[in-house]
Amino acid sequence: MVASGTSASTAADRNLTLEIVRITEQAAIAAAGWRGKGDEMRADQAAVAAMHEALDAVHFDGRVVIGEGHGAPMLALEQTLGTGTGPAIDVAVDPLEGVTGCAKNLADSLSVLAFAERGGLMHVPDAYMEKVAIGPGYPKGVVDLDKSATENIKSLAEAKGVAVTDIVTCVLDRPRHAPLIAELREIGVAIKLLPDGDIAAVIHAANSDDTGIDIYLGSGGAPEGVLAAAAMRCIGGQMQGRLILDTPDKRLAATELGITDHDRKYAAEDLAHGDVLFAATGVTDGSLLRGVRFGQKKIITASVVMRSWSRTVRWITAEHPR
Repeated sequence: MVASGTSASTAADRNLTLEIVRITEQAAIAAAGWRGKGDEMRADQAAVAAMHEALDAVHFDGRVVIGEGHGAPMLALEQTLGTGTGPAIDVAVDPLEGVTGCAKNLADSLSVLAFAERGGLMHVPDAYMEKVAIGPGYPKGVVDLDKSATENIKSLAEAKGVAVTDIVTCVLDRPRHAPLIAELREIGVAIKLLPDGDIAAVIHAANSDDTGIDIYLGSGGAPEGVLAAAAMRCIGGQMQGRLILDTPDKRLAATELGITDHDRKYAAEDLAHGDVLFAATGVTDGSLLRGVRFGQKKIITASVVMRSWSRTVRWITAEHPR
């Protein structure tokens, strides 16, 4: 994964681009077998096992930097993956983003994976992260985590040349966001509430021409923030994240990871730098990707795979024989 013109490195990069989407496809298919069955744990376990098996077959020297956590035996932090031959790659995984959405067959459940050159993905604790994201084409500093939601909306509306009431905001539907939602309603902003999955939410905001969403606001998981930043590096746009370290244990965990400034604002480039690959495959139907389709003789998946160096975004529909 280097911006090199040599044929060997180019071949390796192309192989990884193909491998990364094959891995999310397998994890999505495994999770989709539990779609709508009300069992979050089994859906997640199926996705984790399939992703782990697929990653371990890749010809690279992989290391998990964003993993499953909670003592999970597979895809845990610092676990080594792959055959050990080939490029040294940092791996960020979310085998099933939107576990509840999969169990209830709600929208935008995904299998997500990012690769970066060694040291390219930030280690973050298992905590929440405050986030704001918009798409490309705006002056730097249009939105900022130190501004209120109202100030960010007004600044974005001015930059876009529209009324505040024309802005569409994406927010996770969580009780913690009740004050934020009330503030947005007060100024007349349209809100798209997502039941789960803020990686998809950030990508929605970065693809506003396709999704109609202008900005993502709110808080979600810090590991998901790194994966979302990897996607933003590939798409373009602006994103800021700030860790919410509201307990002594979380502050200690951050410090042990080398994070000394607990109030720092991180740009997408801070969370995911260097050459980055990002892939996602739909598990359930959503506004970003269609979910897995099980036919009598084939399984159909819909995926997106992106690379930061080339800014290439590929939308892939694949048929897998049953």
